[in-house]
Amino acid sequence: MTDPAAPAVPAPTTAGDLSDVLGDLAPEQVRVRFPPSPTGTLHVGNVRSALFNWAFARHFGGTLVLRIEDTDAARNTEEGYASVIDSLRWLGITWDEGPEVGGPHAPYKQSERLEIYADVAARLKEAGKAYECFCTTDEVDARRDAARAENRASGYDGHCRDLDQDQRAAYRAEGRVPVLRFRMPDRPVVFTDLVRGEISFLAEHVPDFVLVRGNGHPLYTLVNPVDDALMEITHVLRGEDLLSSTPRQIALHEALAELGLGPGAPRFGHLPIVMGEGNKRLSKRDAGAGLGEYVERGFLPEGLLNYLALLGWGIAEDRDVFTMDEMVEVFDIRRVNPNPARFDLKKCEAINAAHLRALDVADLTERLVPMLQASGVLGAEVTPEQRALLTEAAPLVHERIGTLGEAGDMLGFLFVDDDAFVLDPTDAAKLLDDQGITVVKASHDALAALGEWATPAIEEALRTALVEDLGLKPRHAFGPVRVAVTGKRISPPLFESLELLGRERSLRRLAAAQDHPGQA
Repeated sequence: MTDPAAPAVPAPTTAGDLSDVLGDLAPEQVRVRFPPSPTGTLHVGNVRSALFNWAFARHFGGTLVLRIEDTDAARNTEEGYASVIDSLRWLGITWDEGPEVGGPHAPYKQSERLEIYADVAARLKEAGKAYECFCTTDEVDARRDAARAENRASGYDGHCRDLDQDQRAAYRAEGRVPVLRFRMPDRPVVFTDLVRGEISFLAEHVPDFVLVRGNGHPLYTLVNPVDDALMEITHVLRGEDLLSSTPRQIALHEALAELGLGPGAPRFGHLPIVMGEGNKRLSKRDAGAGLGEYVERGFLPEGLLNYLALLGWGIAEDRDVFTMDEMVEVFDIRRVNPNPARFDLKKCEAINAAHLRALDVADLTERLVPMLQASGVLGAEVTPEQRALLTEAAPLVHERIGTLGEAGDMLGFLFVDDDAFVLDPTDAAKLLDDQGITVVKASHDALAALGEWATPAIEEALRTALVEDLGLKPRHAFGPVRVAVTGKRISPPLFESLELLGRERSLRRLAAAQDHPGQA
């Protein structure tokens, strides 16, 4: 991996290279959308889609629309909505139109657009592009099973496509409540996917589909294309799992355009599936799938986004680490690899660590404060003295932590009051045996005699007392001292830690450790 500050490798594409992406559009006319459902925390696959749409829009100077798909009242919550907004803000993925920003196509919550969907559905029905279907679920299933048995296409068979007025009235007299189905064209649907090239769906594989339930509730199959049309979305970048719905949406876009609603179908690009362990699609239930885990662990937003960008795209073959500005500069949707991308948590951690190393001390310190507050190392109010101490301590862990959340365990000993300071029982049992207590006592006596409390003097005094006088090897000499003053076997560099802890606190902890009962 390379420094995030290294220059981007690929040459930017020219306007002439982009006719297959932009068509007749000017770059600034690009409009993409990210449409999350507010059902909980974002999934890393959703975040990857948001990132690619954001980078695409920013690369061209276009518009990113945030649209909340909240028509499923049983699953959507206000907490879920707040989580979506907070997550995107934490990531630094900004939107140009949408909730809390506004825009010419408001409202941007689907639950506030139900009258729009009802009007469009009525117009589709009136134009003969949709029709009432009175088939029950059991009837549809029975005919589907029969078709499968005869090796025929098993989708909806168009039973209600051409009912006359009397037949519809007869079904209503039976108490049947119709759904509204879209009338798919009797021809293949062919389109060029920005990631996968030309794709064709035969008519028999894309049957008529339901737009509106019998209770009048609009389905995703209606609301998503309608919103894309009315919001003039030019490009749809989304996961490969939605590819099967694309021919339906293209046909519906064409029908809407004939009614004067929207410019026709946008260009589609289907991003590779994100795979988890065992070559299975990464599920929301899998460890590492939820964005909240990364926030809690103290990942850097730019580190996580850098890794997610690698799930299907790369800035160069020999480079994994880059900034979001660099990604925006050279992002080309045509360079996305259509093959499934495997989520590798260890590589994600390594990418994040590289970004963490690139932070300057002031930035690292500021980012550590909320994490240390969350872990209880720092209180809600951080004193000037604590902030100054953290600024001095941050360089000691800069190269040793992979996430901000790891700093609490390493730096907590500096901020805890002596009366609340405790030794890790496992580490103390291993290192504070009889020999360890001897080492601690010798360290205390040597440090107590120091005239200058500074790292070089501390190191010289301990090496003299423990390595030269007691004849111990360094790896055996300093472990007991580390446990006595930091509470743990693993800590920042010992001599620097003692300097930051101060003479009085260091000596008190060394004296207290001598009363440890020893290893059982």
